[in-house]
Amino acid sequence: MRFPIFALLASLAFAAPTLAATGPVVTAPAGAVRGETSNGVEAFKNLPYAGPPVGQNRWKPPTATPTWSGVRDATAFGPACIQPPSLPGSIYAEDLKAFSEDCLSLNIWKPAGATKAPVMVWIHGGSLVSGSARSGMYDGAIMARRGVVVVSINYRLGVLGYLAHPELSAESKDGVSGNYGLLDQVAALQWVKRNIAAFGGDPGNVTVAGESAGALSIMYLMASPNARGLFHKAIVQSGYMISTPSLREARFGEIPSETLGETMASKIGARGLVRLRAMDATELTWKAVLSGYPPFGTIDGKVLPRQLVEVFDRGEQARVPVLAGFNSGEIRSLRFLAPKPPATPEAYEAAIRERYGPHADEFLRLYPSSNMAESILASTRDGIYGWTAERLAAKQTAVGQPAFLYLFDHGYPAADKAGLHAFHASEIPYVFGISDRFPGAWPKMPTTAEEAAFGESLASHWASFVKTGAPGGGWNPYGSDRSYMAYEDQAHPRVGLMPGMYALHEDVVLRRRAVGTIPWNWNLGIISPPLPLRASETQ
Repeated sequence: MRFPIFALLASLAFAAPTLAATGPVVTAPAGAVRGETSNGVEAFKNLPYAGPPVGQNRWKPPTATPTWSGVRDATAFGPACIQPPSLPGSIYAEDLKAFSEDCLSLNIWKPAGATKAPVMVWIHGGSLVSGSARSGMYDGAIMARRGVVVVSINYRLGVLGYLAHPELSAESKDGVSGNYGLLDQVAALQWVKRNIAAFGGDPGNVTVAGESAGALSIMYLMASPNARGLFHKAIVQSGYMISTPSLREARFGEIPSETLGETMASKIGARGLVRLRAMDATELTWKAVLSGYPPFGTIDGKVLPRQLVEVFDRGEQARVPVLAGFNSGEIRSLRFLAPKPPATPEAYEAAIRERYGPHADEFLRLYPSSNMAESILASTRDGIYGWTAERLAAKQTAVGQPAFLYLFDHGYPAADKAGLHAFHASEIPYVFGISDRFPGAWPKMPTTAEEAAFGESLASHWASFVKTGAPGGGWNPYGSDRSYMAYEDQAHPRVGLMPGMYALHEDVVLRRRAVGTIPWNWNLGIISPPLPLRASETQ
């Protein structure tokens, strides 16, 4: 990984590379770009949507959208944002080639000759720490052949994207800090609104879509006044409506964001903003990770006005159609989220009864001790991803918006053999129609006719939702009898997802919120704090 020369980057950031070769040229408000064409799809890569966040612009909202003169070469991806290297052996480990702090760019795939085509803006996952718009799995060409303009974006990650600190808040005209990666996403959507018509897209029909941390980002966008009106539909794949630190208050068991920032700076020996801005971006990122710094959004009363659960309960979120769901094997590839099973079934049951009190019988019905390992995977999945997906569907329905819920339970031989049936992110290749561009350890997907038919079904649902706000294919809105789509061997419309699951985890969250000192993320099942009791339950 190279250490960028920030002064040089800043001076060259808006020089548009020129290209002598032929290729489609689009003249947008930001400037003219030359891309490349393949099989009826035109691609334009590495288009800057904001100025480079380097030097004194580190930890500031994204600066003015750059424009350029001449014809910009848009045939090669730009660098990924600075991030730690992938864990060796991880199925998600991918060689992203190049990294830079100057990374705020986006990529566009459009059908040749498109006019007023629907737009899908993809926000990548990676725990707000890693990932890139240049990942092979996010190639938008096949989706573009379905008549959709696809945009993928980079945004600042880790400590560079989410640091809050008292000195940063003092610099801000609003008196807040943090959420820079989220503000990058808003800036990208603003760029799309101004420029996408030149690429044949409809700025009045934009869908934001993302998985994992990308899905969390979309819920942040739905909650943020800064993003209001910039998108018209949302796709949330494996999102998690976690409790989020506040800027200065210790609420819901979360350490204030400014305190987290000060603590991190002290641990890495860089007290004060001057020293933090002077550090090399890669060194800073490494040291922040090693210090245990957790990058999340910040409830600051401005960019994020209140906790996600509160925003959705009050009906203050963006009132747009939503497609949301989760995978049956989420935790099979994220086992660090799940506690180890206790020594005996009796110990498991005792732990659940101690922690879940009046809900213990229902918890044990849903997650029995007869197979502790599977029950722990399932309860962790449901308390994070399952509850979030159904809550989104329920809350959007409550404000009069169509919501479409799904469960991805599709496996294939290589994944199932590795114990990864329907693992976290395994639906993404079907969304984009990709079967051959994966991280090195990703279980190899089959190329059978049955698998192709399954992928065609799922991708057509996503494309239809992007176009019209309804996925079609017999998939009814959630509000009609808790309807959902089960992606198993094929797509099967069903009703009543996992009876009892949502009600249990919703009540757990409601009780924790009422107390005000307990977070509702990651602490589930046998590691849950005791469930707060109501007055009638203590008599």
